[in-house]
Formats: sequence, structure tokens, C-alpha cells
Amino acid sequence: MEEIHGSGMFSATFSSVLLLLLFGRAANAQKSLEFFDLLPEDPKLYDKMRPPKKDGQPTAVYFHVTVMGLDSIDENSMTYAADIFFAQTWKDNRLRLPENMTSEYRLLEVDWLKNMWRPDSFFKNAKSVTFQTMTIPNHYLWLYKDKSILYMVKLTLKLSCAMNFLIYPHDTQECKLQMESLSHTTDEMIFQWDPDVPLVVDENIELPQLQLVKNYTADCTQVYSTGNFTCLEVVFVLKRRLGYYLFHTYVPTCLIVIMSWVSFWIKPEAAPARVTLGVTSLLTLSTQHAKSQASLPPVSYLKAVDAFMSVCTVFVFMALMEYCLVNIVLGDSDAPAAKPAPPPPPPSSSTADSAKLDKIFDIAAKENAMLLSCRSQKSPAGPPPGPTPAQKARIRALNIDRFSRFFFPFLFTVLNVTYWIMFAEYI
Repeated sequence: MEEIHGSGMFSATFSSVLLLLLFGRAANAQKSLEFFDLLPEDPKLYDKMRPPKKDGQPTAVYFHVTVMGLDSIDENSMTYAADIFFAQTWKDNRLRLPENMTSEYRLLEVDWLKNMWRPDSFFKNAKSVTFQTMTIPNHYLWLYKDKSILYMVKLTLKLSCAMNFLIYPHDTQECKLQMESLSHTTDEMIFQWDPDVPLVVDENIELPQLQLVKNYTADCTQVYSTGNFTCLEVVFVLKRRLGYYLFHTYVPTCLIVIMSWVSFWIKPEAAPARVTLGVTSLLTLSTQHAKSQASLPPVSYLKAVDAFMSVCTVFVFMALMEYCLVNIVLGDSDAPAAKPAPPPPPPSSSTADSAKLDKIFDIAAKENAMLLSCRSQKSPAGPPPGPTPAQKARIRALNIDRFSRFFFPFLFTVLNVTYWIMFAEYI
């Protein structure tokens, strides 16, 4: 009986201990993780202002960027907007792992970053940064088993982009996204791209006037007066689409130049029609040139579209000057004709003898004229009378118009072919 009683007491004691252990584990599992659970046993040993250097080597921070969109590219202000996921990964061996950590990583509260060391990275060429908060703040913090920390955040950036419009609109621009350390030199911290997937760019990115033809990562570390600060950058290569400018700038401009040549087929005497056509073409071309420059900053160098528009303006102006030359040639023969000689005064009634004498002279003159006409009928015919000076001037004016009808189109075609051959490699 005593043995049976002893064994029963042992079983009850073991069951109680087992229940206590189970309840203790359940209580530990239900207990939430606190920030002080991650700090060393002596919290004074943790300095959030000092990078977690190991063996005197600078702390390596690995970057990953996912680009979800590029838009709002403004040539006038030289800026563009980008929606990105920005991830930073670093290892801090000073932290302790939670005792109940069983998964590969543990989700931490992002507010703990205020009390932890984290990279002081900033966007070097950013004009403004917008943090997304719908429907919750778009960032999270992970702690891995190897004491690596991953911090990822979704941002909308407005970035500056230095553009060169020398061969606009055949240009290709390189816009950058630069990330640099604010206060830590390369002796304390270095930025490196994620060795597995450093950059991901959405393939469905579409821009109205530019095409994303290439993107790559690079290093932009620079030496300042205060030290060498680590820097990484993403480079977007954007090529301008020519279709919009072809149908809204080049083709209308060529049609305006061709319209100015219609005056060569209008008769030289129609001065109002020819002058109106030339002036209208010149003013229309000036408006077209101003429209093509509306979205660009006022740069001090000559762009490719400026050269094209300037040549077209010269052609329209020369067509107007051609009529000035035609008008000058035509106007030289417009001198007033010589006035006819005044009739002789009537004879006086008192000179009757002289009147008789005049009649005798008239009869003799008629006989001489008849004799000369008989002789001229027997002799061969003389050369016909030549064109008058007015007719000669009009012929010269028409010849200038005929020459212009072929010379202007030929020269304009040569210049167009030369222009497009020069920029064929940028199309």
C-alpha cells in the first residue's frame, strides 16, 4: 500500500511540473517583444550613434531599389518623379535575438529605429520626398536570425536631372537617382548594391515623349573637404520619341515653306497676292518656332530644332525677297512715255501768200512720198520692230520666277537630306 501511495504522489508531482512548464511557455509566447529585449545585457554598451563595425572594418550596407514608375518629366525645370521601394540591409552583432524566435525573420516595430543605429542615407538629387501612408505607413522592419536588419520603405521622389538639349529633339538624357551617406565617411560605413538583385524596374513603364531604353547601377562616391562619403546611384537612359515632333513640328514647318513658293507661280503684277502670301508664311513660321520652344528652358546654345526652324525661316524670307527683286526688275520700265509735240499754231489770215506756198510744198511732198513708196515696194522687206523696254523687263521678271521655281525646292531638299543624314544615328 505504501508503494502504491508513493508512486501516485510522484505522478501527481510530475504532472504539476509539466503543467507549470507548459503554462510558462504559453505565457512567454503570449508576452510581446520589447525593444529592450534586443539590447545587450548591459544597455550602456549599445551606442545608436556608432556604426556596428566588426574587427575595425567599415559597416557594409546593402541597397536594393524597385522602380515602379517614372513620370512627370519636366524639361523646363529639369526634374522627374519616381515611385520606388527602397530597401537597406545591414548586420548589427550588438543586438540580441528574441528567445522565442523560431522563424527565419521577425517583424519589428518601425518606431524602434529611433533608438537603433541605422544608415544615414539620403537622396542626393532629390527635390522632395513623399512618404506613402495609405492605408497604413508603407514601411517595415525585419530582424533575421543572423542579426541582419532589413528596412524597406515606399517613397515618391521628385528628382533633379541635368539635361542637355544640344541635339533636341533627337537627344538621349541620363537621369540619376543618387543615395549618399550624410555623416559617415567610408572609414565607418560603405554602401554596396545587393549582390543578388540590386535593381528591379517595372517593364510596363510608359512615358509620353521619352522611352526608357536602359537602366543600370553605378557608384558615385565623391571626396569632399570633410572626407570621403560613400554613394550609390541608379541611372535611367531616356531616349526621346521623334514621332510627336515629326508630325507637330517638322512636317507643318516644311508645308509652310512649300506654301511660300506658290508666289513663284503668281504673275508679277499681282503685288498684293504675292506680298500677303510671303508675309503670312513668315508670321506663321515664327509662331510655329515659338510653339516648339514653349516646353524648354531658355538655353544659351543652338539646338537642332532651332537650326532647322532658322533655315526654314530664311527660305520663307528669301521667297519674299525674291518678289522684291522681281518687282524692281519689272518697275524699271514703268517710266512715263514721252509727251507728243504740240500742234503748230494756225496760220494767220493776213499771210495768204505763205498759205499758197505751203500748199505747193504739200503737193511736192505727196509726190515724193508716192515715189518713195513705189521704190520701197520693189526693194526687199526690212527687219520687224523689236520688243519694247517694258516687254523686255517683264520677260526678265518671268525668268527670275522660273528659276526660283526649281532652285528653291532643290536647295531645300538638299538641306533636308543633309539634316536627316546628320541625325540619322540618333533616330
